[in-house]
Amino acid sequence: MKINTKLFGEIEIAEEKILIFQDGIIGFPELKRFALLHDEERGTGAGIRFLQSLEEPGFALPVMDPLIVKPDYDPEVDDELLAGAGQITADNLLVLVTVSVPSDLTQMSVNLQGPFVINIEEHKGCQIIVESSNYSVKFPIYDILQSGKAGA
Repeated sequence: MKINTKLFGEIEIAEEKILIFQDGIIGFPELKRFALLHDEERGTGAGIRFLQSLEEPGFALPVMDPLIVKPDYDPEVDDELLAGAGQITADNLLVLVTVSVPSDLTQMSVNLQGPFVINIEEHKGCQIIVESSNYSVKFPIYDILQSGKAGA
């Protein structure tokens, strides 16, 4: 299927790449169909990817693997909160967090309290709220990413 996006122009999305969020995402319950886009040259290992809405061309959230910036990220979540993602196993689980990129890049952060949980086999996902004070809504990542570049 072809979609016309605000950020990426016209792109082709294979039907098997469409992710369904049956309850939508926080703040946007009407948006249920998404595609995960990344820089093709860098592959899925690229740091920031985009969760692109298929219903709203202007809506694309920057997301990333939380383990890149917080290697010990492992929130406890009640199983019923994950029901929208289908049968989750260690092999089919993909967790992503939203990246906030303000004009002052040194203030870049991720939301560790509202992760997206995606079942990559069933192409289903859900967004949950982590009820732990151990994880911040605005976890600063600029210095972490800079030190990672220096080490690479």
